[in-house]
Amino acid sequence: MRRRTGPVAQEQSEAADGRTGVAAREPSGARTGRASTAARESLGVRQGSRRASVFLARRSLATHRRAWAAVIVATGAAAALIGAFAFVVGSLLVAAPPVQRYTGADAVVVADQKVSYTAKPWGSEPRTTTAYLPERARLDRSVLAAVAGADGVAKAVADDSVPVSTGDGRPAVGRSWPSAVLTRYELAEGRAPREATEVVLDAALAAGGPAPGERVVLRADGVARTYTVSGVARTGDGGDASPAVFFTEPRLTALAGHPGRIDAIGVVAEPGVSRDALRDAVGAVLPERSGVPGSDRGVRVLTGAERGEAEHVDALGGRGDQLGLLGSIAGTVLMVALLVIASTLSQAIRQRSGELALLRAVGASPRQLRSAIGREAGRVSAAAALLGGIGAVPLGLAMRSLLTTGPLPLPVPWWLPPAAALTGGLLVALLARPVAMLAARSITRLRPAAALGAATADEPSEPGRFRTVAGLVLAFAGISSAGVATTQSGQAAGAAASGAAMSLVIAVALLGPRISRIVLGVLGRPLRKAGGVSGFLAERAASAHTRRLATAFTPIVLVVAFVCVQLASGPTMERAAGHQASAALRADLVATGGGAGLPAGAALAVREAPGVTAATGVLRSAVVLADRQAGEPVLTRLPVLGVEARGLSGTLDPGVTAGDLDRLTGRDAVAVGADRAKSLDVSPGDRVALRLGDGTRVEPRVVAVYEHELGIGEFLFPREALAGHVSAARDQAVLIRTGTGTASGADPAAAVREALAPYGGGVAVRAATGDDVAIAPPVSDGDNAVIVIGVGVIGGFALLAVVSTLALITIGRRGEFRLLRMVGTGRRQLRRMLVLETGMVTFAGLVIGTAVAAVPLTAFAVSLAGTAPYLPPVHYAVIAGAVALAAAAGTLVPGASAGGRFALGRRAG
Repeated sequence: MRRRTGPVAQEQSEAADGRTGVAAREPSGARTGRASTAARESLGVRQGSRRASVFLARRSLATHRRAWAAVIVATGAAAALIGAFAFVVGSLLVAAPPVQRYTGADAVVVADQKVSYTAKPWGSEPRTTTAYLPERARLDRSVLAAVAGADGVAKAVADDSVPVSTGDGRPAVGRSWPSAVLTRYELAEGRAPREATEVVLDAALAAGGPAPGERVVLRADGVARTYTVSGVARTGDGGDASPAVFFTEPRLTALAGHPGRIDAIGVVAEPGVSRDALRDAVGAVLPERSGVPGSDRGVRVLTGAERGEAEHVDALGGRGDQLGLLGSIAGTVLMVALLVIASTLSQAIRQRSGELALLRAVGASPRQLRSAIGREAGRVSAAAALLGGIGAVPLGLAMRSLLTTGPLPLPVPWWLPPAAALTGGLLVALLARPVAMLAARSITRLRPAAALGAATADEPSEPGRFRTVAGLVLAFAGISSAGVATTQSGQAAGAAASGAAMSLVIAVALLGPRISRIVLGVLGRPLRKAGGVSGFLAERAASAHTRRLATAFTPIVLVVAFVCVQLASGPTMERAAGHQASAALRADLVATGGGAGLPAGAALAVREAPGVTAATGVLRSAVVLADRQAGEPVLTRLPVLGVEARGLSGTLDPGVTAGDLDRLTGRDAVAVGADRAKSLDVSPGDRVALRLGDGTRVEPRVVAVYEHELGIGEFLFPREALAGHVSAARDQAVLIRTGTGTASGADPAAAVREALAPYGGGVAVRAATGDDVAIAPPVSDGDNAVIVIGVGVIGGFALLAVVSTLALITIGRRGEFRLLRMVGTGRRQLRRMLVLETGMVTFAGLVIGTAVAAVPLTAFAVSLAGTAPYLPPVHYAVIAGAVALAAAAGTLVPGASAGGRFALGRRAG
């Protein structure tokens, strides 16, 4: 650009100099006064704008109180649900096994129950993961002498235990009499045992039974034997430990079956020795490792509340499993809550778009409108947060009662209820305001002239470009991530599948207007033909408001998809596992020994019974497999069976595809399931690196590969390979195969009962089923609790969201109903229109929700079970019925009073 020159430029320069000179000659006080006046005027403008926003918010809250009431219900329920999950997760994080058996011990020395695995993920630093061992890791007996010689130790006691059953089948725990001091047992009658044939009974077992000097029948390591009761003991502090039978220490060591190892060492401190001093003194004399051959377990000193870990070795492992499942469900809960809050608030604001556009047209500034909407949302969210925070505590207590168990009671510290309530309420309060302001952005940013036209314009029928792209991306991500569910099992598979389903649900919410057009294309004509005038009105109303239709069926899609995934994942896997277990079972009878199990000799006794052709003892345990998933180190606990190869083909057929099960003998053999063998790239002759239940590293040779792994587990061991590495080497069952024809028509079951009679009471013989060899029970108590929480609590919240959303939409249609009545629409026609609309929304939500759930369910069911997903028809009928009732409650009840008596009642005047 050329520089301006000449007279004009000179005049401009002089004018500027003149202004500068005047400003320079002006007194500073005058300039300050003018600036102060401008500041006061600006402050007055801001205060006036703020007062206007407050006025608009207050009047709007009063005018739209019904709509905001629906929003408060939905967001308050979301706050309660989030707070309840925070309550349960917080309680689990601080939970610890109770101290019962070691109430009289100042410290307990045990082997470390945790194992770790370190690996280097792709393009990252090495990472370490840990897991708890499912069986008790033991100490070498030499550690006892070292602990006894530590400073401040008054007594160090070896503490072993064995399962015991009384003559009438009552379970108990066998212990040595010296260990009675660890639970503060004291003799109430008689004396301590001195001979191998003498015992001291817990008062709970002796009540109404044998007295000192009398006989009692007990079963521990073999057939039932008769012992003399030398005394009766009572615990001094009323501890809640299991009933005990006390033997002499040599006899208990022989019954335990591991003479060179001990379960734990109880330590009683000398008077005046503090807990910390005792821990340091004992820790100073301990070896670095447990000393057991083949084990790399460290040694721990437990004091205070930690002593409970020595009693319930798998409690913390179960806590980790529950935290993983709840964490996955909590992520889904958070997404559900965000979706519900966003949809209800957005719908409440969108229904007022004409009102907001009119305010903009008459001069309300964008800032005033945003401030007014933010204030409304803030007040509404504050009320919802308060109600939700109050409701979070009883809901959290109810969920806690479902998850708490004897080995792991869930505590409620004083700070947990307010912290959980604050978490849910604060999250909702922080989310509501920005969501509401974002929903109103399309109106508040319009110019006044454009807003005047927007006040009477129809709602856009197509979603924006960003919304469409985001919906397509989420749909693709949901379909792609459904494959992740194939790496899980049981309830974990259901949790992973629900995450994939949530991505698809959000995609449906974003693509709702486009999906609504598809729904109308399919249902529009049948609706018009079946409904007459009412059907025509319902179809035209839905066609004119596709976004409203999408908002209506989205919460139904959410309910159906989430609940179907949760309810179908478990039954699908259980059904497939049950089929495989039944296919593998060849036995026709099974013998069980109650809580104490059956010793190894029971299977041998059954084999010698008349009419029995084969008998196999089944010992249950678990192994820990170190592996990588997507490069990340993972430690997986896998349940396994220990069996005897002799006669196995007559009682159990795993479906061998390679190798020979006759070689499943000794301590260096294992059979592997086909899918696991493929993932580990092993075949007969190769070795597999595993940790047994007590942490012992082994690398057994693969002798066979079988296909029924879903039913009987991924690894099959010789019984003798597991017997020395379980907490109690007792068979949970003996599988029995009988001949087709026995002499003189004798009953084989009666012969088996006679053969097992020396093993005392509590032994049962019955027909064998697939559950007797299935690797896990059909549904555990923990799984049931997670199902109830996932389906009952979250499903109930989603149904409440259906009612709130549909009620909000119906309340927002008061003007539409008034207009229809003014042009001559009858009350019955209007009611029938609402019924037809409700049916269309319910049907569309059920179909789309089922399709959304089918994607992840099919992915993991076909991959893991080789079957289609399975949901009991009764369960689906309950889902459909609950959704229909919720939709009717959200539409027909508010519709009966929408717009007052004039809308669906008689016309005024």
